[in-house]
Amino acid sequence: MTDTGAANTHGSGSHSRRGVVLGGTGGSWRVRVDDSSLVEATLRGRLKREPSNEAPRRDSDGDRLKLAVGDEVLVEPDARGGTWAICEILPRRSRLARRAPGGGYGERIVAANVDQVVIVFAAAKPEPHPRMLDRFLVIAEANELAARIIVNKVDLVGEPSAHERFTPYERAGYPVHFTSTKRGDGLDGVRAMLGGRVSVFAGPSGVGKSSLLNAIFPGLSLRVGEISESVNKGRHTTVGALMIPLPDENGGYVVDTPGLREIGMWALSAEHLDVCFPELRPYMTQCRFADCTHTVEPGCAVKDAVDRGDIDAARFQSYLKLRDELGQAEF
Repeated sequence: MTDTGAANTHGSGSHSRRGVVLGGTGGSWRVRVDDSSLVEATLRGRLKREPSNEAPRRDSDGDRLKLAVGDEVLVEPDARGGTWAICEILPRRSRLARRAPGGGYGERIVAANVDQVVIVFAAAKPEPHPRMLDRFLVIAEANELAARIIVNKVDLVGEPSAHERFTPYERAGYPVHFTSTKRGDGLDGVRAMLGGRVSVFAGPSGVGKSSLLNAIFPGLSLRVGEISESVNKGRHTTVGALMIPLPDENGGYVVDTPGLREIGMWALSAEHLDVCFPELRPYMTQCRFADCTHTVEPGCAVKDAVDRGDIDAARFQSYLKLRDELGQAEF
């Protein structure tokens, strides 16, 4: 994570302080400043709208910059006293984006400066759906973010059974953590991988995300079911993300996001889906055709690898279904 200890005026007043946006709306934002205190801040007017004689401010990827949870900012006391204003949005190192609300096209940033996406599923109750897990892994890959998987409630099925079911993901290269809040299994490993990082937590409801974090960090005192409940519920809401500081000596944050279906794969084309499946990558360059879709072409090294068992057949079927879904969305 970026050091927030030193103020960077960056063209702002000498009393500016560096902070991280934890949540809020377009009108008021909760910012954790460099001494770990919280302030409520409004967005300075010049950041809301660009002067007509200036080009729109854009991030490092060329997209118009709008404030998001996880953004590192400079805040300063408002001239009126007693209030704070966000006077600068600092450059982002990464982002997790989703389709704009209402089914329209256009990007909304779910969270900025993310280090990893942590997808939590249960071994049972609710029954895990691999296709849903594959979808979110693709979203992480498309955003060029590292992904990890937590399989919670392993006490319900036994660790050997849980390992067998999630072996294809370990073979694909994803770190998989097997946990039980009831028995304490795997909690130390999860605590270590969350420390000092900004982690987006995602997964279906009922898998025990809040209970898991409470067991690892008792000081959080999250309500059961709080993680992945939409923070904002209403017809005109945009992004309901919330950033939670972890009570750990190494620091770190967990970002609570809307549900998986709210994220969507809007920016991904069918022809680029294959690179979002890590286990396909070693074979893609061996296909007879450079633009091989791995569906009907002869001489497809990916399909040959599936036939040999080098690529998991269920994961490949997931690729085919997602490719078909993306292909239909393009027309």
